[in-house]
Amino acid sequence: MRIGMRLLLGYFLIVAIAAWFVLSIFVQEVKPGVRRATEGTLIDTATLLAEVGRDDLLTGAAQNGRLAQAFSQLHQRPFRANIGGIHKVRNEYHVYMTDAQGRVVFDSTGKGLGEDYSRWNDVWLTLRGQYGARSTQDDPSDPESTVMYVAAPIVDQGKIIGVLSVGKPNSAMAPVIHRSERRILWAGGALLGIALLIGLVVAWWINRSISSLSRYADSVTQDTPLPLPDPGSSELRKLAQALENMRIRLEGKNYIEHYVHALTHELKSPLAAIRGAAEILAEQPPPQVAARFVDNILVQNARMQSLVEKLLEQAKLENRVEIIPTPVSIDALFTRISDARSMQLAVKNITLTGNGAALTVNGDADLLEQALGNLLDNAIDFTPTGGSIILSAEETQKQTLLKVTDNGSGIPDYAQSRIFERFYSLPRETGLKSSGLGLAFVQEVARLHHGEIQLQNREEGGVEAILRLHRPFT
Repeated sequence: MRIGMRLLLGYFLIVAIAAWFVLSIFVQEVKPGVRRATEGTLIDTATLLAEVGRDDLLTGAAQNGRLAQAFSQLHQRPFRANIGGIHKVRNEYHVYMTDAQGRVVFDSTGKGLGEDYSRWNDVWLTLRGQYGARSTQDDPSDPESTVMYVAAPIVDQGKIIGVLSVGKPNSAMAPVIHRSERRILWAGGALLGIALLIGLVVAWWINRSISSLSRYADSVTQDTPLPLPDPGSSELRKLAQALENMRIRLEGKNYIEHYVHALTHELKSPLAAIRGAAEILAEQPPPQVAARFVDNILVQNARMQSLVEKLLEQAKLENRVEIIPTPVSIDALFTRISDARSMQLAVKNITLTGNGAALTVNGDADLLEQALGNLLDNAIDFTPTGGSIILSAEETQKQTLLKVTDNGSGIPDYAQSRIFERFYSLPRETGLKSSGLGLAFVQEVARLHHGEIQLQNREEGGVEAILRLHRPFT
């Protein structure tokens, strides 16, 4: 599992557990909270009505007193109210009044008139000067039919002469409770959704940063290192810099080992030739023989000097991570490299045709000139006398292609997989070998330009070298 997904799951699990605890507490507190608020209202109502009903109880005509008349008119006068989306169309209070013995003398519903309620908690406790309240099922077979009653004493001259109890069905509070629970659950769901969205964004950001580091590490293993990415985090930036330092150290070690072996191998031949020529010269041969071996020493010395210079140039290029691109005219580029090799072209009577198509690319002009110059040098070396070479440029939707095409001998099958190796070279018409660093140099230039170099044989003979520069870079 990817680290971003692990972080997402861990983050979401923590948020989900925290949200579950908070929501469960809120939901569990909704019902008792609403009932406590309702109980407070019932206390106020019972206390107020106890004062209204005191005169009715003292006169002995509670069933026809002011309290009874008020409830009679209330039942005959319907009303409509919209309380936050909850519609209320009737009065839901159940009010009854008892005397000092607990016998009902008034009942707003008329059902309990004359019954003995002295054993009910609300009446029993209130007659004894305590806080009286109870919750009773109106229908014994229905647990949802509970009614909450709160009583207040009816006092005359400091003496409790009766009890007035106000009841309200808990089912009347159910819509408020369900609505609150529903809104809490919706808010919790929205909270989890937002948390998941934030987690996905964070996971995507982390995965994107890590993926950039992975691509950078993969590019190093493929010998085409990309510029050091910026992950956007101080910790990941430190990791990226650590990878870069490790790459530099490892590449430096491998680089030195490889170049020492390769350079030693390449210097063996000219050194052996120089030593052989020196041994013969030590025997003081005839002047004409001595002159030939002196020339051989000079040729081998020039070969070693060229090899060292190109090796230093290659090493300098390989240590570069990026370039500063500037606009480069392809026509001007083709003109410069062809003018610089006019002598070699004239010696072999090679016809050079250039067509830059008035294109412009962004890159390093000097490096592009050297790279195309190396490709043109190879084409001149392998093109027969009287042959032809074509320099051309082509623009596609995503790439700019710079091509060097010749009609020479082509690349042998055995050399196809090794032509870009350092110090690997095919023999020319003269029998001499080059330094073997030209195509390696071109490959490094292509890397710095985020492109690639490709050499392929043509069906009609010769080789086509294509330097691809990607449009987002150019």
